[in-house]
Amino acid sequence: MAPRILLARHGQTAWSLSGKHTGRTDVPLLEEGRHGAKLLGERLHRAPLDGLPDVEVRTSPLSRARETCELAGFGERAERWDTLMEWDYGAYEGMTPAEIQAVRPGWLIWRDGVPEGESVAEVAARADEVVSWARSADRDVLVFAHGHILRSIGARWLGLPLDFAARIRLNPTSLSVLGWAYGEPAIENWNDVGHLAG
Repeated sequence: MAPRILLARHGQTAWSLSGKHTGRTDVPLLEEGRHGAKLLGERLHRAPLDGLPDVEVRTSPLSRARETCELAGFGERAERWDTLMEWDYGAYEGMTPAEIQAVRPGWLIWRDGVPEGESVAEVAARADEVVSWARSADRDVLVFAHGHILRSIGARWLGLPLDFAARIRLNPTSLSVLGWAYGEPAIENWNDVGHLAG
């Protein structure tokens, strides 16, 4: 069976709720985010996934992703991996898109990167590393990480430039699955938050 990668975005935080760019700042989950993580875990442990007994699990070391992983029931199986950390937003850390547009009209992170942070090429290289790892064996993988890095992984799984990620939104506590169709990399499921309805 060709390997798939399951992408779990961390639960809601105060900064994700307000739209602030949250890169390396270790913002904790809100109670809503913790509840969502538990619901995500229930989904991953029900049929047809049944707890994903054979998957390899990795998580960003940042607490919002790590706690989501733990609350979803995968903490003991997960390896922390710095490659899954969120984009380093540099000078734009903690700013909303509107605040950034006020000082840099027309700015698009997927094209322009950020000052004093990571470039588009650096983030693409990290996403490529995750894709290469995910495809390295005949087993599925599950990762717990952050919005922009997961969107980047989605674009690079498909073999597309990083700016494609601008077109694939990703909500907190969502589940996405990247797999294959007719031998080509494909999106099986994207930004699924059905489990949050209970």
